[in-house]
Amino acid sequence: MARQRIHNRRAGRGSSGTGASWISYSDMMAALLLIFVLILTYSLYQYFTMLETKTKELNDQQIVLDQQAIDLRLARDELDEKEATLVIIQGNLDDLKVKLDEQEKSLADLKIVLSAREADLEAATLKLQEQKDLLATQAERIDKLIGIRSTMIQDLSSTLSAANLKAAVDPNSGDIKLDSSVLFETGSSTIRPEGQELLNSFIPVYLDVLLRPEYADYLGEIIIEGHTDTDGSYESNLKLSQNRALQVSLYCLNMPSLTSAQKAKLQEIMTATGRSESDPVYVDGVEDKSASRRVEFKFSLKDSEMIEEMNQILSGQ
Repeated sequence: MARQRIHNRRAGRGSSGTGASWISYSDMMAALLLIFVLILTYSLYQYFTMLETKTKELNDQQIVLDQQAIDLRLARDELDEKEATLVIIQGNLDDLKVKLDEQEKSLADLKIVLSAREADLEAATLKLQEQKDLLATQAERIDKLIGIRSTMIQDLSSTLSAANLKAAVDPNSGDIKLDSSVLFETGSSTIRPEGQELLNSFIPVYLDVLLRPEYADYLGEIIIEGHTDTDGSYESNLKLSQNRALQVSLYCLNMPSLTSAQKAKLQEIMTATGRSESDPVYVDGVEDKSASRRVEFKFSLKDSEMIEEMNQILSGQ
């Protein structure tokens, strides 16, 4: 229709040159306008096409951004959890550090205590060694004390043998038995001449050993015991045994061969006792009455003094 209008205009104006020029100008302007419209339309089409494309791209990007935002939120949540876990771990580490510091302090204190105990142990070891040395010395002294009786018994045996005296010494107790038949008549407490000779030979040698200076501090008592066989009553045998022990003791005290010092010592340590028939001698289940009738010389050590000395040794005095 636009072309029709232009054509009509051209037909109405064809009679003059001015009109033709104006028609040409109008056509040209119409054509330009048409071109402009076309260009504008194409531009708008391109614009909207590009806008649609960009919008789609933006939507796609928005979707991507939304997904990234979701991922970022998830990542942040995970990071928050990790931060919370890290805070807990850090708290645990702090607690462990505190405990470690406490343990280090305890270890330092323990080292101090250990050093002190090591010092105490060294001191105790030194003291123990000193005690061992002291015990060794004390044991030697105790062995000497214990061996006193054995030494005295050995000295008695060797000295009596050297003097050709037939007096058997008990190897365990040191007791010496003298035959009563040599010393006394049957039922009598009077010492026979043969008995006096025996005592004169035996007693000086016996006392010479027991009264030696090395034994003086240990000798407690010299005991003279009288014994009978089982014939007769216990009472008569008791009286007889006591009288015989007494007579031997008095004979010892009045021997001229003894010094005044020996006699004084005997008065301090010698005792006489009668045992009657309480300790008879049996051989194969039968009493040996001759062996039962006897006088025994015994000695005892100062047990109380020995025990006291042993206690002093053990206490380190």
